[in-house]
Amino acid sequence: MDCMNKLKVIVGDTMIGVRGDNFSYIFSGARAGMESLVRDGKEWLYRTPTPTFWRALTDNDRGSRFAHKSGMWLGADCFVKCVNFTAKIDDAPIEMPLSPANNAYGGDVEAERATVSFVYETITVPATQVTVTYEVYAGGEIHVHVHYEGREGLPELPVFGMRFIMPTCADRYRYEGLSGETYPDRMAGGIPGVYEIEGLPVTPYLVPQDCNMHMQTKWVEVYRSTVQDNSYKENKETGIRFLAEDGKDFAFACIPYTAMELESATHQEELPPARRTVLTVLGAVRGVGGIDSWGADVEAPYHISAEQDIDYGFWIGGV
Repeated sequence: MDCMNKLKVIVGDTMIGVRGDNFSYIFSGARAGMESLVRDGKEWLYRTPTPTFWRALTDNDRGSRFAHKSGMWLGADCFVKCVNFTAKIDDAPIEMPLSPANNAYGGDVEAERATVSFVYETITVPATQVTVTYEVYAGGEIHVHVHYEGREGLPELPVFGMRFIMPTCADRYRYEGLSGETYPDRMAGGIPGVYEIEGLPVTPYLVPQDCNMHMQTKWVEVYRSTVQDNSYKENKETGIRFLAEDGKDFAFACIPYTAMELESATHQEELPPARRTVLTVLGAVRGVGGIDSWGADVEAPYHISAEQDIDYGFWIGGV
């Protein structure tokens, strides 16, 4: 991940900008996260990426009354508060708050690495914290490290990871992992390989629910040709890659809906028109159960304890 070039870092009143050959990123204290991710002239973020704690209920979740046990995570998924924002240029901390400390910086500051961290606090009772750290390297690669702090007394998690909402629908995505829709307790039929999916299909369950999960993923690439900017005339397909750390893997889902949008629909025709790409990159996923289809709990190895720490990471870069 080395590059001969240097990063250009801009320290503003409320944000930190990072740019280089063919990329520019903005990290915002006001927006509490990564506000812009531009590669090859194309914006890849519609909303600031945030930690995600919820997946839409499955039929078996409803039967086992999982929502009544862990429903506070749905609120945590919708409302998360940033309680700390720190940054470094190489290994030198940037003084906070950014204004007026940013007056100490001139124009672009050259660096080999820029590091920005956000600490989020959940609205659960008791509350806990998630730290998301972005390390940007001179070649434009971003290493994302996500740490969940386990807290005694919290109910089991449905999922844990990061949600990226992209401005328009993807044309397709490719990934290396298991074939088909897989979950921790539904992987036996998955065949390792490289797969390409056209569009953003949603499994047509009678009642919309969590779907299109892919376990044991080495990387996923999302390709888009459309943008929201009317001045962008090329309509050229470009891609972005999310790569697992060496020797590890992650789970992901890539569909046009958030968990809340799926949760709010009781029939397929109640889902809104597909406008965005919602990519969740997950470090932990609860099993789906379904042993008797009507309420047996997920088997013990496939639960996610919210009382224990969770750490995982991945890289974001070009295709």
